Amino acid sequence: MIGLDPYRVPGSWDPKPVADAIEVGLARFAEHGVGVETCLFGLDGGDDVETIVTHALSARPWECVVIGGGVRKAEDQLELFEQVVNLVRRHAPDAAIAFNSTPTDTFDAAARWIGTPGPSGSG
Repeated sequence: MIGLDPYRVPGSWDPKPVADAIEVGLARFAEHGVGVETCLFGLDGGDDVETIVTHALSARPWECVVIGGGVRKAEDQLELFEQVVNLVRRHAPDAAIAFNSTPTDTFDAAARWIGTPGPSGSG
């Protein structure tokens, strides 16, 4: 899962609810016996996004890469979104690319592509 570190997104907002939602979403992988790793980076100017994402994607083969909404939903982050998609294409070319709606449904996004049952009844 590639996304923004909510504690490192500038602005006057409370990052804790987003961080908590990310944890809930990640816990669902464990509930289904599916491994997950995160690649979170900040927008506070302290991260080299290309280096961080490339390192994570090059660590091993990936079946699916979920790109979080913080990266792709804000219009002012369009270039960042393009950069992340192209890094996935370059460094994990065999991985499916999925998009979550919220941090809590990250497992559902991945499950659509990895053949793992999603929410109860949608299997």
